[in-house]
Formats: sequence, structure tokens, C-alpha cells
Amino acid sequence: MTSRFSFLKSLLLLITICIGNSAQSQIQKLSEKAQISLLTCGTGEELYSLYGHTALRIDDPINHIDVVYNYGSFDFSTPNFYGKFVKGDLEYYVSTSSFEEFNYSYVYDNRDIFEQKLNLTHEQKQKIFTELVHVLSSEKRFYTYKFIDRNCTTMVRDVINNVLTEPISTKVPDTEKNYRQILYDYQTDKFYENLGINLIFGAKTDRQSDQLFLPIELLQGIEKTKINGKPLSDSTITVFKSQNVKAEKPLWNNFYTFAFVMLIIVFLAFKKRGFALTYLTIIGLLGLFFTLVGLYSLHQEVLWNYNVLVLSPLYIPLVFFALRKNSLWINRIVLLSFGLIAVYTIYMLNKAHLIMMLPFVVTCLTALWKVRKDALQS
Repeated sequence: MTSRFSFLKSLLLLITICIGNSAQSQIQKLSEKAQISLLTCGTGEELYSLYGHTALRIDDPINHIDVVYNYGSFDFSTPNFYGKFVKGDLEYYVSTSSFEEFNYSYVYDNRDIFEQKLNLTHEQKQKIFTELVHVLSSEKRFYTYKFIDRNCTTMVRDVINNVLTEPISTKVPDTEKNYRQILYDYQTDKFYENLGINLIFGAKTDRQSDQLFLPIELLQGIEKTKINGKPLSDSTITVFKSQNVKAEKPLWNNFYTFAFVMLIIVFLAFKKRGFALTYLTIIGLLGLFFTLVGLYSLHQEVLWNYNVLVLSPLYIPLVFFALRKNSLWINRIVLLSFGLIAVYTIYMLNKAHLIMMLPFVVTCLTALWKVRKDALQS
């Protein structure tokens, strides 16, 4: 499968080089009427579209060019897709479409489309166009996706910044927050997606945001940018405004159903030692995964995941000693776990995901207390 994918990638690259060379030979210069625009699309329902999308439009009516360059393409059929995504070596690539096709797809999905025509010199426009044609016809078409540092928005941002005398302004509302808070705010109505992201992301996402990495941030940054006293773009054009269709939200996808389930777990763990041990085994394996994925993955966001202080791999040896009725080691591990949970709770006091993590704190404390209590009584 890997060799097949490599062959297809090489074939695709060969085709795009031929197309790119042909395009370069036929259209080497943009006309004075050419315009480059930033396209910003609203959020979607799918997980990969939660944060919106960014693309660049090249519109030259004299040369009959109206092309959208999209840095956010990926292939679901890539061998070991999810493994590569988790590891951080999944390749994204640049694709193109006509503006009409691009517009149709986002209107069909009922997602906002905003356009900002960039006030660039003809030389700057030509430089961007030349770079995009070169990227499309070379290995630079493919890039390794990084959640914060390298995505469809940051790639477009860098293309624009490369021709500016001053970088796009980062003085937008999001840069007053940390990365975790920014991402948290995007998923307030998708609790379990939010929970999963906050569980796997580590300390890096608690850093103060220092770059434009989401589509709406780049839009806002361009709105605030002035080069030599002149705005980088005129007023933002609304190409399409999504319709307010009231979609039925799943009744289960909220904090209350989660808290209810965790309350049942607390009750069962309090009553039954076997259930407490089963729960601690599951949580311990989850904590072990969060610990090891930080060593395996190239995504910096999953490193130093302090959630393992409460979702602790220590629960696995605890269960082992509990089954062997070794009260000495049970007591030691439980007391250490209590201490780690206390540290975690204090550390979490100013974190966006504190409330969603509290049920884990309560259930783990209950299960640990039950295991220790039964060990001391036996």
C-alpha cells in the first residue's frame, strides 16, 4: 500500500509539473487588472471544518484567470491515515479550483464566505502568483500538517507576508487569549469533541497565542493592517452569508449527560470494589495512551499532557496490587494519586476546561478511596 501511494504521489507530481510548466509558459505575467483576494470561510459541522477555512483567489479578467489556491487539501484514502494524523506526518497539499466551484461548495454546505481584496502593487501580485504556480508544480505542493503552526491559514499568511514590507498585524482579540481558550470557544456546542481535544492537548496549548493560525484571525489581522499608512485591504466583502437554519442538536452532546453518566460511575464505584477497579483500569490505560502519544507524535500540542495527573497510568499497577491484596503498595499508590490530583486541581483553577474535567476528578477520587478502604479493612 505504501509503495502504491508513493507511486501515485510521484505520478501526481509529474502531472502537476507538466501542467505547472505549461501554465508558466502560457501565463507569465498578470495584467494590471489582476486582483489577489483572501477568502475566509465559516465553520462547518464536520470536525475538520470546525475552525473555518482560508484560501487565496487570483482574479485576472484580462488573462481569463479566476483560480482559488487551497492549502487545506488532504486524502482520506492515504494508507494509515489516522496513524499519520496522530503522529504528525500526514501530508496536506495545495489544490486549485475555479472560484465558481469553490463558491458553490461552500454555499452548498451553508458556510460563510468573506473576501478581502488585497491592496498590493502589481509586482507583489506577480510575486505571489509566481510563487503559487511554482508551489503547485513542485514538491512544495505537499506539506506536513501541524495543528497550530502549519495549516491552511498559516501557509496563506506566510505567502502574503513574504511580499509585504511589514507583516500582517497580530493585534486581534484572540492574541489576548491562550490557544486552549481560543479552541475551547469554537466548540461550546459540541461538548464531546471539545472534551476529546482538551483531554489530548498538553501544556503548549496553554501558551499565550502569538500568531494568526485560524481563518477568522487572519481576516481580522488583515483588516487591522496598514502598510505605509494605507490599509492592506478595503472593506470585507460578504460573498455568501450562511442561512440561520436551526439544526437539531443531539440531546446527548452536552455536559449534563456527561455529568449524569459520571455520577452513576461515582455511585457504582462507591458501592462495588470490582467496578472501581474496572474504572481505574480503563482510566489508567487512557492515561498511558496520553503519556505515550506525546513520545510518539510530532505534534507539539500533545506534549506534556498534565491531564495524566488525574487520568494516571499509576492506576494500572494499583489494580495489579489490589488483585494481589497488597495493602502496603495500594496505600502508597492511592496516597500518591491523591496528592497528584490535588496538584492537578490547583493547577487547573484558571484553565478553560476545569469544569469539564471535574467529573473525572470526582470519579477517580471515589474509586481510589473505595480501593484503599477495602484494602485497609481486609
